[in-house]
Amino acid sequence: MNSPFSKAVQEVPQTPVKLGISACLLGQNVRYDGGHKLDRYLRDVLGPRVQWVPVCPEVECGLSVPREAMHLVGDAAAPRLVTLRSGIDHTERMLKWAERRLDELDKESLCGFIFKIRSPSSGMRDIKLYDEKGRFSGKKGVGLFAGLFMKRFPLIPVEDEGRLNDAGIRENFIERIFTVNRWKEKERRGWTVRDLIEFHTENKLLIMAHSPALLRDLGRLTAHAGPENLPSALENYFSTLLKALGYQATVKKNVNVLQHVMGYFKKQLTADEKRELLEIIGLYHRSLIPLVVPVTMLNHYARKYREPYLSLQTWLNPHPAELMLRNHV
Repeated sequence: MNSPFSKAVQEVPQTPVKLGISACLLGQNVRYDGGHKLDRYLRDVLGPRVQWVPVCPEVECGLSVPREAMHLVGDAAAPRLVTLRSGIDHTERMLKWAERRLDELDKESLCGFIFKIRSPSSGMRDIKLYDEKGRFSGKKGVGLFAGLFMKRFPLIPVEDEGRLNDAGIRENFIERIFTVNRWKEKERRGWTVRDLIEFHTENKLLIMAHSPALLRDLGRLTAHAGPENLPSALENYFSTLLKALGYQATVKKNVNVLQHVMGYFKKQLTADEKRELLEIIGLYHRSLIPLVVPVTMLNHYARKYREPYLSLQTWLNPHPAELMLRNHV
């Protein structure tokens, strides 16, 4: 039988994290030129730990492979998807397909979506807008499908493969999708007030590493939740939680959490152990070692001294260790 203290080193939930993704990033030959844009990190490293839901808007709406390249024409508020050479407008075709596809994706209960950078259909940012004569207008917008997706699912974490090359952004995104998965697991079982209190307790340190201010707001929301207002409390909690985790965890905020956790062992650690731990936290603070080093030590002490509160904390193991997201300096 597992000890409750094993939670201090447990892996993330068993239920697969379900992620939408631009199909070309998984190596599918769906690009306009008949090729793909395989991202090996997504396929080979993250892939075994998630369940992909591939989407190619252009192929799924009925366009061929290969096909004429397209770009966005007009205003950012209502761009049109137009072929470069022949000037064929595929906007209505894309919009009709997207309405049906978004209904299907709603049933998938996605925890996030990874879009293709610079795609006129799937790019989530900085897509060039052109005028009727094919000249760059100097303005930028969002890919047609990506914009509709983000409007339909404003709380679902989204990124593109370009931004995920940044180690900090990658860690933040993956931390969010695993948190959303934990939330959805409880949702599938049916929420109670006690569930919300437990979820908040388990994620306090994780939230603290992103936004101490919003952690206080979430604490108040939890404290005032009751059977009569649980649906609205859950809605407010989830939106505030995702807002909090949207702030990147900095070295300074992580040091604050590390020192906070260290306080739980002030009576157990010897003077030498305290000095060693403070030295290691200091090295992390100076960006000389990665976060995984002090966190590993704290996990060790959480097991050794069977600290019940820390045994619950997802911050100590928010995502699979194999992803090595805390191994960068």
